[in-house]
Amino acid sequence: QEEVKYRPFLVKEQKILMILQESENKKDIMNGMISLVDGCTFGALNVAQMPVFDFEYIFLKIRCKSVGETAELNVLCPDDEQTRVPITVNLDEIDVQLNNEHSKIIDISEKIKMILRWPAVKDIENMNFDASSDLVDHVMELTQKCVTEITDGDKIYNRSDMSEKELSEFIDMLSPDIFEKIGDFFETMPKLTHVVNVKNPNTNKDNEIVLQGLENFFG
Repeated sequence: QEEVKYRPFLVKEQKILMILQESENKKDIMNGMISLVDGCTFGALNVAQMPVFDFEYIFLKIRCKSVGETAELNVLCPDDEQTRVPITVNLDEIDVQLNNEHSKIIDISEKIKMILRWPAVKDIENMNFDASSDLVDHVMELTQKCVTEITDGDKIYNRSDMSEKELSEFIDMLSPDIFEKIGDFFETMPKLTHVVNVKNPNTNKDNEIVLQGLENFFG
């Protein structure tokens, strides 16, 4: 609920944004967006430490006031997974949505619990998200970054008390059902979300499509 002052993109910054949108290098895209948000908020924010969804929300608001509040998208109809329908989205209506079932506590056993924090911009800035990278490896890497403490009954082990190797070995030893709980943590965390309803012109069926994250709103 903190108020943040910001300015629109400058022409040179808008050019950078347009170039980034054509890039396939996600690291370059993220670094460019970080630079834009930092500049447009006058360096008042610690962008690297911000939760990803807050960063995306601020970027979206700056974009709205810079180049317009609407975006033209071609969404894929899920009923046939073939037909794309053009839609116009009002970006100013998009907000971060919360999930009441979300929990930062992962129950590993009756005594052992792992507490996670939301991923920050710095956590994903250097991650490799190319087509050849593995989703499971992404989740494990992000989990290791987001662990804040592990409790065993009355004992509390803070993240600073554990080496990278110890934490990595601990995560590697988790069972598949615990790993699924970790996946639920990332799936249910706050997200920039918007729901649109479109009719497939080929099947005449109504489709509800959930757009999440900046890539969906500018894809």
